[in-house]
Amino acid sequence: MQVTATEIPDVLRIDLRVHEDARGRFVRAFDVDACAAAGMGGSFVQENVTTSGEGVLRGLHFQQRAPQGKLVGVVMGAVFDVAVDLRVDSPTFGRWVGVGLDADQPAQVWVPPGFAHGFCVLRAPAVVVYRTTTAHDPDDQFGVRWDDPDLAISWPLEAPILSDRDRCLPTFAELRSSGLNVGE
Repeated sequence: MQVTATEIPDVLRIDLRVHEDARGRFVRAFDVDACAAAGMGGSFVQENVTTSGEGVLRGLHFQQRAPQGKLVGVVMGAVFDVAVDLRVDSPTFGRWVGVGLDADQPAQVWVPPGFAHGFCVLRAPAVVVYRTTTAHDPDDQFGVRWDDPDLAISWPLEAPILSDRDRCLPTFAELRSSGLNVGE
């Protein structure tokens, strides 16, 4: 594993070592000691898998009471993965970082607790696997609009396929003015 900090230093890109031979390839997708050494604190309590078609955008989602750290990877297809810093006391509060993840070049991204997270599909079908440091709580799920003009995320698609829920998410300014304490 080769760990590299992104433009937001707490968000990490993890390039995975690929071993190939006549049988195919082997990739170690998770190593608890390597994760701990890279500062990906906490243990993972849940693993989720999504399968999405071309042009789908999922996010930007977060939990407030039990913020989730996420270790995200792609096992089929390709996505543009985005993390938005919601930590009020952070020097990168309100900034975003995007990381391309492609199953042909195995890598992961570590999204720490206190970030909103989402991705859009670049090559389908996209199968995304992510481990979380806290369990999903349907009563603690929030989000921010994917096309928020204040965040100005440079998504590599213009008219994504969205869920009804994601289509109606508030902007970053609306979220903050609602009294919701975004961040840790």
